[in-house]
Amino acid sequence: MAVITPAEKTAAVARQQQPRRSRRRPLVLNAVAVVAGIALWAVVAALGLVDNLPTPTAVAQKAADMIADGTLVSDTLASLRRVFLGYALGVVVAVPVGFLMGWYATARALIEPYIQFFRTIPPLALIPLAVVLLGIGEVPKIAVIFLASFMACVVSSFQGVVDVDKTLINAARVLGASDRTIFAKVVVPASTPFILVGMRIGLGASWATVVAAELIGAQEGLGYRMQKASTWFEMDTIFVSLITIGLLGLVMDRLLLLAERRLTGWQERR
Repeated sequence: MAVITPAEKTAAVARQQQPRRSRRRPLVLNAVAVVAGIALWAVVAALGLVDNLPTPTAVAQKAADMIADGTLVSDTLASLRRVFLGYALGVVVAVPVGFLMGWYATARALIEPYIQFFRTIPPLALIPLAVVLLGIGEVPKIAVIFLASFMACVVSSFQGVVDVDKTLINAARVLGASDRTIFAKVVVPASTPFILVGMRIGLGASWATVVAAELIGAQEGLGYRMQKASTWFEMDTIFVSLITIGLLGLVMDRLLLLAERRLTGWQERR
């Protein structure tokens, strides 16, 4: 029976503790970065280096007031609803279209020109067209957000299918796998990291678009609130809306990152 020396025990414990430390360090660095950023903001505002820049305390007080009167909650829910619907529809449509383009050359030749054409047009430039065709209700807002997320996700899905190692596909065919099996067991898992990256990019594009989309006859929403506050130079309200959008986007991005780690645990990471 092998005897474990105290030195080997210490080394084993150190190896077990190392993953925990590696997970804690980014969190500590994140906290330090946030505190440093707020401190720098407070100093710049106190010294008056930037005109009309509110202090963190003023912004926090304004946020508390907006939460108390329900404004911030209603605006957040309205923007979340628009972003979620437009983003979800964009992803649901983009992934099958990307797979179709990547797997079938005929479909690629028919669809890709339209994708490349509309991809070069900013979604915000289509707002006037959306208003004319769809009116000023919720539909044009969601449509513009849909387009932003769709364009980001469809290209990454298509690229994920195209970049699948041909050796894996040929090996599966040699073993007698059908096209359906190859697609489900080889192509989909191999392209999943690309799809998730596209989903993260599409999420950012959706939040970036919602501010302009809420100019279309909106009565509530974080973008609407920012535009209304800018008319009266209410900088603290603008900062509250900006920070809320940033926090919501950060939380949703971290959820997607968590899903990516769960779905692509086989992938080597740094």
